[in-house]
Amino acid sequence: MGFTFQFIIRLFLTMLLSLVLTPIIKIFAFKIGATDAPSERRINQTTMPTAGGLVIFISFTVVAIFESWATPDFERTMWILISAAIVVLTGLIDDIKELTPKQKTLGITIGALIIYYLADIGFHTINIPFIGTFQLGWLSLPMTLIWILAITNAVNLIDGLDGLAAGVSMIALATIGLVSYFFLPGYGVFLAILIFSLIAAIVGFFPYNFHPATIYLGDTGALFLGFMIAVFSLQGLKNATFISVLTPMFILGVPITDTVYAMIRRMFNKQPISSPDKMHLHHRLLSLGFTHRGAVLTIYAMALAFSFIALLMNHASTSATILLIIATVIGLELFIELIGLVGENRQPLMQTLKFIGNRRYRQEILNKRKK
Repeated sequence: MGFTFQFIIRLFLTMLLSLVLTPIIKIFAFKIGATDAPSERRINQTTMPTAGGLVIFISFTVVAIFESWATPDFERTMWILISAAIVVLTGLIDDIKELTPKQKTLGITIGALIIYYLADIGFHTINIPFIGTFQLGWLSLPMTLIWILAITNAVNLIDGLDGLAAGVSMIALATIGLVSYFFLPGYGVFLAILIFSLIAAIVGFFPYNFHPATIYLGDTGALFLGFMIAVFSLQGLKNATFISVLTPMFILGVPITDTVYAMIRRMFNKQPISSPDKMHLHHRLLSLGFTHRGAVLTIYAMALAFSFIALLMNHASTSATILLIIATVIGLELFIELIGLVGENRQPLMQTLKFIGNRRYRQEILNKRKK
């Protein structure tokens, strides 16, 4: 009970530190030119300070060092913070002077290599239901790099509305924290402490970032949060199972869905995969008449639904999990087609259902006429 109370106090102090730091970082962002000017691709009407992720990174770093000091996990935590600092620096440079996708990828990759080699976090084995356990061998490194790069960029892509990436990240982190605490033996408790410390740092920043925002996360924050989510989720995947791999994928269902469908959309339109557009999930909701806050809260609800499914998967049998996945994929595809995320004329599932329905209707009419 004493430890729990002390931990709650530390979380409150972390939140308070983030709350106090944010106005200072706002001034600093303007001084170094980390700003976001209005443009066709931007929602903001005035020049906004970015680099808000510095607030979260500094607050989290302070508490992470304090929590891990004089523990067996101190060295690993320091390597995580060093790799995160490289990603934050990459994002900060991009907020000041826009980097190319290759340059940003290089920064994230350097951080990911530190995570794999020095923090010893990554895929090593995988257990596939009904088949068996496999040692990944040389595939371990590329799978780890792909995982970190994919999730980091997925979170970065959804950072298009006030409070969107921060809110979705808090939901994802809270779910990963719960899974770590209850389902990951040994290191899971300390991992949960780090995760909820990061959430506290985001909470202190959040009032300045929710609509109407006075500061943005910027690539500094979006890349940092995506990177930390990827790293935290990986720590339960050293000996990956079917469920342990799917759990973080479902927890991050919103950014992963937005990224996958963006790639599909650009392939259909014969555009480069890295080319920007205004057809992301939040753009489509706004175009359908949702208010700024309404679109953000809708996506929060989607993130919560994905997280709830992820938690259910950890209690369900393998066959039940497979049925749950199939139902989720069908429901998600219907939603995507309804809002036109790939394109208003690309609705394969809806067209198939209409065809089946019309065919049954025509058959019923013929049967009545025969009678």
